[in-house]
Amino acid sequence: MNTKEELINEIEKTPEPFLSEVLDFVHFLKAKASREELDIAVMSESSLAKDWLKPEEDEAWQSL
Repeated sequence: MNTKEELINEIEKTPEPFLSEVLDFVHFLKAKASREELDIAVMSESSLAKDWLKPEEDEAWQSL
């Protein structure tokens, strides 16, 4: 049984009052992953900007 099947099996046995908490936790995990991806992008922006701000880069992208 894989993790998804095991989770579905446990959800089917979980009392209804707890299911909203389980759903909230799943939403929290998804939001956390999205925030981490955004944080990585923001952190890498400053190091990549060194190359982006070069005159050669402006020339290379001028025709687009």
